[in-house]
Amino acid sequence: MSKIDSLRKHYHQEIIQKIIRFGSHPEKGKYPSFADGSSKNSIAIAWKLIEKINRGGLTFVEDQSITAQTAGGRFEEITRNFLQQSLDLLTHLKVGDWQYYTSFPISRFDQYEHLAALEKLSRENPQIAATLGGDYIIKPDIVVVKRPFLPEDINRSQEIIAENERIAQFSPFIFRPTTPGKLILHASISCKWTLRSDRGQNARTEALNLIRNRKGSVPKIVAVTGEPLPMRIASLALGTGDLDCVYHFALPELQEAIDDLISTGESGLEDQKEMLNTLIEGRRLRDISDLPFDLLI
Repeated sequence: MSKIDSLRKHYHQEIIQKIIRFGSHPEKGKYPSFADGSSKNSIAIAWKLIEKINRGGLTFVEDQSITAQTAGGRFEEITRNFLQQSLDLLTHLKVGDWQYYTSFPISRFDQYEHLAALEKLSRENPQIAATLGGDYIIKPDIVVVKRPFLPEDINRSQEIIAENERIAQFSPFIFRPTTPGKLILHASISCKWTLRSDRGQNARTEALNLIRNRKGSVPKIVAVTGEPLPMRIASLALGTGDLDCVYHFALPELQEAIDDLISTGESGLEDQKEMLNTLIEGRRLRDISDLPFDLLI
């Protein structure tokens, strides 16, 4: 078993133990908490998906319900840990010092530090606030951060830059004593354990905020979900211009689950399979194991 495969299995084990609980429907009976209790297809896929990811036979926690907010927070933490551990294996392919945080305000980053002053101005002047709108300083669920390089690190093998020269003074890649603490936002990752109604749309709104309000390079902007229904994943994944891509916590298992259900005569899933294939072939949906490597691009 490869290192990434091992980390992915541990990722699923954490989700099974810390997030997945069970609800009950008067007609449909017991169902996994990440399924929509009012949707027969959602329940069927969720049960089959659990079967696929729990081949190790872990025991589920059934006597302790958790809120949707708690489930979402745990999904963020577990996903962040998976990404950090995976990327720690890839240090020979990374450039610089990378760090990983949850709920980190974008005004802390070089590309968005100007938003702090803009928000302060809006708070102090209602007319400006009404003209410009608000919600400048978002807090992405997970951020991947790059620290700038010290001049001595850049000059390790030969003198590439010198302090007394008036060149390369403004690049955030280089640490400057006059502007200490500047960080570079490399990636913004939105975590949506499930996708109900318009939950996925705020991920698009955040993405557009990051694109339009930057001063500098656009960070990688992606979303991670555990939603079992491909049609609902499509509400977030279809289209281009905002999110780079959407990642599923168990994409191969989702494909297997839907194929198994169709082969046993489960009705109403052909459209779900077709949409799943469309998203994959259209390069809009990938597995969580793809994300660490995509972040290196």
